[in-house]
Amino acid sequence: MKALVSQFEATVGKWIGFLDAYSLDELQRRPPDGSWSLGQVYVHMINDTRFFVEQMRAALFSEEHAADRMTPWAVTMFAAGSFPEGRIQGPATHTPIPQPESIEELRAALDGILQDVHGIDFSGGRGKTGHPGLGYFTASEWLQFAEMHLRHHFRQKERIDVALFQKSF
Repeated sequence: MKALVSQFEATVGKWIGFLDAYSLDELQRRPPDGSWSLGQVYVHMINDTRFFVEQMRAALFSEEHAADRMTPWAVTMFAAGSFPEGRIQGPATHTPIPQPESIEELRAALDGILQDVHGIDFSGGRGKTGHPGLGYFTASEWLQFAEMHLRHHFRQKERIDVALFQKSF
């Protein structure tokens, strides 16, 4: 479990470090294809990761769904330790992703997520909570999923950087 927490910390740390390379205007700039700005990617990741942390806590404080499983597609993804290559189209929520108002807002949110994860004792609970499309995860599986999700967006960051700034990380 310690290795998983360390990997999560390292991945969040990379996202925090990337913030030093951009102005707010650059973070809010959308690529010509109309996809999200890098700032919107950050807001999306922060919102989703906060949800994942809530699910970690819920799974730890419940015995429900202990026998329920993740979908076969999720099993494959977890076995690979990453999301599949390419763009993934999630379910349409029709929720607009706002632009960040400041770089510090993003940094503080990511730091807050790290503090939240540090405050979780993963040794308890046997429950699981449901992911909207991938079945049921334990608290530690939610942490692994959160880290994989954050890493998955590295590819999106790369596409945005190339489209807007002709650079890669």
